[in-house]
Amino acid sequence: MWYGRFAIPQSRFKQVEIALRGAYIDFKDNPFRNDPSGCLVHESDAIIWIRDGKVLQVGPASDLLPQLPEGIPVTHYRDSVILPGFIDSHVHYPQTPIIGAYGEQLLEWLNNYTFVAEQAFADKDVAREVARFYLRENLRNGVTSATVYCTVFPQSVDALFEEAQPYGMRLMAGKIMMDRNAPAALTDTAQSGYDQSKQLIERWHGKDRFEYVITPRFAPTSTPEQLEAAGALAREYPDTLIQSHISENKNEIAWVNQLFPQHKGYADVYRHFGLLRERAIYGHGIHLTEEELHLFSETGAAIAHCPTSNLFLGSGLFNIRTALDAKRPVHVGLATDLGAGTSFSLLQTLNEAYKVAQLNGVPLSATHAFYQATRGTAEALGLQDRIGRIAAGMEADFAVLDLQSTPLIRFRMKYADSIEEALFINMTLGDDRAIRATWVNGACVYDREQDAQQEVRA
Repeated sequence: MWYGRFAIPQSRFKQVEIALRGAYIDFKDNPFRNDPSGCLVHESDAIIWIRDGKVLQVGPASDLLPQLPEGIPVTHYRDSVILPGFIDSHVHYPQTPIIGAYGEQLLEWLNNYTFVAEQAFADKDVAREVARFYLRENLRNGVTSATVYCTVFPQSVDALFEEAQPYGMRLMAGKIMMDRNAPAALTDTAQSGYDQSKQLIERWHGKDRFEYVITPRFAPTSTPEQLEAAGALAREYPDTLIQSHISENKNEIAWVNQLFPQHKGYADVYRHFGLLRERAIYGHGIHLTEEELHLFSETGAAIAHCPTSNLFLGSGLFNIRTALDAKRPVHVGLATDLGAGTSFSLLQTLNEAYKVAQLNGVPLSATHAFYQATRGTAEALGLQDRIGRIAAGMEADFAVLDLQSTPLIRFRMKYADSIEEALFINMTLGDDRAIRATWVNGACVYDREQDAQQEVRA
């Protein structure tokens, strides 16, 4: 069944067995810490055997084709490569209506655009409409999992999860907690933020493939009492994720120091309230000090790298290799950070991440980049045992990358002599058109050709 132009896998709760055939890549190790040539797995003609939404086996087609049960459907992707589904570690779905808004830096952006747009999400119908568009754009771009900020309104969380349910996505999201330095229409209180978050945790956390995320927006918009309440939730529900922002903008850092003069710095504020731990991920981290990076490393907290947003708002250049330094490594996820981020495409996000790395003097190879968009981000979110790889036992989430998606890419690919070069060409020149299909939980939920036919009929 197709929902609008996107497939709803009606059988996703039933026993389903299927296979994909084509080239695929996977990452058996971290190329930032090991020889990249030994980390990338590539098979030019492979079978990915799926049963009940998980990868049963993967390997050369010559080995696995004879083992497939008689009659099992095999979808063959030629001139393509099957990737682990892309993972977006930091995104604001309610900011979709303001993507590409002109000008401003972080604090002005919040006041002039974000806080205005988010007030509309008191209406659940608005939230539902935006959530539906946001989710479909994810699937059109090969994004199969995301860690999402909603708004202060609990119904904005309900709308997102309800709209995501038919697709079977692994989705993590939470209600923003914000009790000061914002319009009155967008503020809760320490108590109501705690109560509403707790109710949402009980309603959604662990349901289907959903997880709740404890979500104080950032330190300046929460009183110490509210940050204490967020910390209390984190202690009561230790398997939930935590998300917030840190050290995105120098004026923001100065503001935090004014609001919390008793603390050693921005990271110490979150540490004090019990919000730095494994499965806590903080957007940006551009201007973290070496002492703060040590604190992230010691606690297991992660940073979400948001290159398109950081460039768009003029916030600065995050140095991924500094964060990943083996002497005190910090987990790093990749993120679009819509709507200050300017694209749903993780390919375009990798394109900008490469440029940021170049400006820092440490360019990213395609192996480093695609690792970061898949297994690296899964590790940052503590989900490496479920998503981010194509391997036996992993959840069957895939993006199928068309290696001939535009005339320019098709021409350029004639001169590519390795899988690494092919990937690099597509991460610098590709966009949503390069995603041929998206598979979630073992079912095809987006097919570009089917989408094009639906567009013609419309």
